[in-house]
Amino acid sequence: MLDFAQARRMMVDCQLRTFDVNDLPLLVVMDDVPRERFVPEDHAGFAYSDRDIPVSDGLEAPERRFMLAPMVLARLIQALDVKKGDKVLDVAGGLGYASAVMARLGASVIALEASEALAKAARERLGQCGVETVRTVAGPLDKGFAEAAPYDAVLVNGAVEMKPQGLLEQLGQGGRLACVEGTGRAAKARLYVRSGDAFGARSLFDAAAPPLMAFRAEPGFVF
Repeated sequence: MLDFAQARRMMVDCQLRTFDVNDLPLLVVMDDVPRERFVPEDHAGFAYSDRDIPVSDGLEAPERRFMLAPMVLARLIQALDVKKGDKVLDVAGGLGYASAVMARLGASVIALEASEALAKAARERLGQCGVETVRTVAGPLDKGFAEAAPYDAVLVNGAVEMKPQGLLEQLGQGGRLACVEGTGRAAKARLYVRSGDAFGARSLFDAAAPPLMAFRAEPGFVF
């Protein structure tokens, strides 16, 4: 039987630390949160592998949802600089792993999914793991969750083909949004920061992530 605690430590030491994840609180949390509890049971053995893992199979969902590979997810969360007391919107978070990590960093998290089935499944798994500072909701991903805005940080768990303007508008002053933007080899992890009514952006690293239908470019759109 796989030793999940040892697998977590190997993930931290051999994947995260070697990919410029150096934020100590984040490393501690990712060495503690049981990633295998946030994937379907038949995928638990792959929970700590360097790959995106499908988490929505068997659930009523408009599209297949994935848990991002550990290195990509950790670098995105590190870029958001999540602190105790932050209000975070976790978009397309699947069964709740990223939400659990950010909650353990001290954030109050809104986990947004496209279907109630996924939101309910995430709610159940977060509850089983004793995570109490995450609220799971369902709705269109590109619309965000304005009811709880403004947010200090927004994490998008997937690739977007265009600037996620609807989510950016829900950031507070100084708020950050991290996502993978683009397609194929041109895709890069990007960080947006709000300043007044403007949004600065910078590329973080080359990355790949499963595309999110809600953020597909219109036909004829030039990226």
